[in-house]
Amino acid sequence: MSPRSNDSTRGSGQEATPPAGAPPAAETPRPPSAAGRVAPLRRFAAAARRGRGPHLASCAVLLAVAMTAGAVAVGGDGRDAARAVPGVSRAVSADVLVRGDLDTAIRSLQTHVRQQPRDFGAWAALGFAQVERARTDGDPSRYTRAERALARSLALRPGNDQALAGQAALAAARHDFAAALDHADRALERNPYSERALCSRIDALVELGRYAEAAKAATVADRRRPGVPVFTRYAYVRELRGDVRTARRVLHRALDSAAGPADVAYVATALGNLERGQGRYDTALRHYARALAADDAYLPALEGRARAQAADGDRAGAITTLEQVVARSPLPGPLVALGELYEDRGDRAKAREQYALVDAWTALARAGGVDADLDTALAAADHGDTAEALRAARAAWDRRRTVHTADALAWALHRAGRSAEALPYARRATATGYRDATFLHHRGMIEKAAGQDRAARASLTAALRLNPGFSPLGARAARAALEDLEAAR
Repeated sequence: MSPRSNDSTRGSGQEATPPAGAPPAAETPRPPSAAGRVAPLRRFAAAARRGRGPHLASCAVLLAVAMTAGAVAVGGDGRDAARAVPGVSRAVSADVLVRGDLDTAIRSLQTHVRQQPRDFGAWAALGFAQVERARTDGDPSRYTRAERALARSLALRPGNDQALAGQAALAAARHDFAAALDHADRALERNPYSERALCSRIDALVELGRYAEAAKAATVADRRRPGVPVFTRYAYVRELRGDVRTARRVLHRALDSAAGPADVAYVATALGNLERGQGRYDTALRHYARALAADDAYLPALEGRARAQAADGDRAGAITTLEQVVARSPLPGPLVALGELYEDRGDRAKAREQYALVDAWTALARAGGVDADLDTALAAADHGDTAEALRAARAAWDRRRTVHTADALAWALHRAGRSAEALPYARRATATGYRDATFLHHRGMIEKAAGQDRAARASLTAALRLNPGFSPLGARAARAALEDLEAAR
């Protein structure tokens, strides 16, 4: 997983891995439009608001089918099939495939495994490509398809490093980082130079909160397989430790070495996110523009641009851009961001609809085997059930103790009225040196509620100095809290 990427998905969920020698169905009916994919999510959200309980689990399964009805049997989202290239060789690696057009790669692999159903390398590449596609298009059902393809590869060639590395990427995408680390280590025992396994190992260690080990893993990966995937992870490890200057330098190095449009879009977006987090909105917007010049449909760049527009005062432009993003990929991050922008302009009905869609996506994600507790905690603490936010935050913290889970637990405790208990977690979230205005805002609000006014002023001031437009609602709350603190002096 790219450290700043979303971990969610959209696809058919209809294929089953065929037995040896039996090609899967070749029919590829027209997939639903973006609006057609989002509409079932909206209907599910409405049903969820009317009643909760065991019924939601079965509804989520039906939702997965409804969202993806008519999609390609083994994946793909229906871009012009004429773009597909004729089959792929067993020697083609997943890493090479997914740096091009993912949909074309998936269609090519589907064609190939129909013709050569015993090609374990192609099955591994297909599984990995499905994982990568899932992360960008918002459908957890792709993870099930990826799992089947990877299992097929391992059945054909037990212990092959390509499939093990794919399993590591899949486990990371599902937020099972302990399993991701195990799969990555097993893949590296067989192939110490597997770029995918090296990257998944870094991701897993980061997301388990084992930052010193992640730094060592990034150094090893940089020595063995220097390139864009490793550079971006190395940069994120440095950023987590507060070394923004090195992170920026490494990302520029990665951008200089980017070989194709996909890599340019990916790295330029990472640079945009880094600069936006430091309050450098003009610079961030230039990086997003470069990313979109390379790939005008790259959703992370569109989302980043929208957030930078909002931070820079262009709320109308941000709403327009985010509406385009969530129409194609209704993931929690952009849904909450759009809801807050609606709320900021006074449109509470539209805001509530976005927050309800987060609940619907979460139910679908859980049905697809994704651990969605961190997403649930962050969204519910501000826009949902605070008791559910606290339950989810505790569950996330118990599994992986990172700066992000510490922040989520601190904020959930605070929103539940337990600010004194929240304070140690808020401090832990900011202890590595990671510069994040939201973390500082949360810490400042918790300190204020706990009666630590001087510390609260310092934290809130630091948040607004670092990134004054970090959130339309959060920045407003931070400024109001500072005014209260100044008035009380």
